Amino acid sequence: MNRPEKKYCKESKVVKTSRVFPLDTNNHNTLFGGKLMSYIDDIASISAARHSRCGTVTASMDSVDFLEPIGQEDSVCLESYVTWVGRTSMEVFVKVIKEHLLTGERKLAATSFLTFVALDKDGNPQPVPQVVPETEEEIMLHQTAKQRAEERKSHRKHSKALAEALAVDKPW
Repeated sequence: MNRPEKKYCKESKVVKTSRVFPLDTNNHNTLFGGKLMSYIDDIASISAARHSRCGTVTASMDSVDFLEPIGQEDSVCLESYVTWVGRTSMEVFVKVIKEHLLTGERKLAATSFLTFVALDKDGNPQPVPQVVPETEEEIMLHQTAKQRAEERKSHRKHSKALAEALAVDKPW
């Protein structure tokens, strides 16, 4: 399959809006963090697939920064797009906006960065097109992505060292 050398961030943009129902909430009557994380991974995976036009797998999810609680009177709108790419990996940014359905007030509720790896039909990492930012937000995120990638690499190294030190063969 012929892949373009470059794609614009907007080509991978995905927007998803959901209502917050009682079954989506915790004991504080706010959206479960795990439910929001599931929404984030879902929408980010679509952005990664749109950019690469192949199978993808979530390689990492940076910390989700919960900035505002999302209540039952709110809708939750997620926006995602690819901000930066390596050779076979893609960084996807997800912005979560809550909107009070009665007043129309909108606030940034959460942000997250995820990394996906593009896979060929045999499950091997596959090169992806470069990404071209256009808007002020896209340019800022693109310019700061290398630092986040280095932090991820360092974190992964520490995680692997920790995994080697942890026992997994002992019963509870």
